[in-house]
Amino acid sequence: MTKKKHVFLKVLSKYFFLFIGSVLAAAGLEFFLIPNNIIDGGIVGISIILSYLAKIPLGIFTFALNIPFLIFGYKQIGKTFVLSSLFSVTCFSFWVSVFHPIPGLTNDILLATVFGGIVLGVGVGLIIRYGGSLDGTEIVAIVLNKRTSFSVGQIVMFFNIFIISSAGLVFGWDKAMYSLIAYFITFKVIDITIEGLDEAKAAIIISEKGDEIAEAINARLGRGVTFLEGKGGYTKKGKTILYSVITRLEVAKLKGIINDKDENAFVTISDVFDIMGGKHKKKNIH
Repeated sequence: MTKKKHVFLKVLSKYFFLFIGSVLAAAGLEFFLIPNNIIDGGIVGISIILSYLAKIPLGIFTFALNIPFLIFGYKQIGKTFVLSSLFSVTCFSFWVSVFHPIPGLTNDILLATVFGGIVLGVGVGLIIRYGGSLDGTEIVAIVLNKRTSFSVGQIVMFFNIFIISSAGLVFGWDKAMYSLIAYFITFKVIDITIEGLDEAKAAIIISEKGDEIAEAINARLGRGVTFLEGKGGYTKKGKTILYSVITRLEVAKLKGIINDKDENAFVTISDVFDIMGGKHKKKNIH
């Protein structure tokens, strides 16, 4: 395969998944949330409130309100992200208009909250995973993150709490609380869609029995181990540090291995949000 063809297929795959994500996000809103007056956060949430009050199609608001943010993002962040977001927003705005005349799938507000949050989360997760966004407030959050001490997540959360609180004045406080539940479901499903169910964990182990622990990890988990050289800050003695990346489901097994070999080992386990290169795939254990 030529390099040009490879790049073309990669771009085509990216926009295919951006399209699928936009359709799913629109379906989650129009088939579950909007018919039950449950809103999402960000620009979409503002658009839902304005569409309800002004009786103007939601797709018009989602597209129009995102354009200023996309122009701002083009200057501040770069064209690749903005073009992907523009494509996603355009597809999303089109499909919410197509799905709007179709009746909602359930009038049970709890079912609508849960399933709407799941479908919307998968859609938005796919869009984010492939380099786009449906929400102009995320662009503002990225820029503010560079200029303030607040993280992107904290800034977006602040916007969304304000927007969902506004829904209480329009649709009633019970709907605002259901909207908050839907938002947290969506937030978690976005994480799962981006990172996968098989979440990775990084383990750092400091032990005098590093060789034994490394052999056991390799034999019983099929995971590789990297040895790092360190020095105690107080004793100034050299120490061997083990570093290994495992899955969430292997954490308990890893702790068992370490306890078997060295109960006094110092261990930290933290989340890993992305892995590139190396040989992370599990070896076959016979």
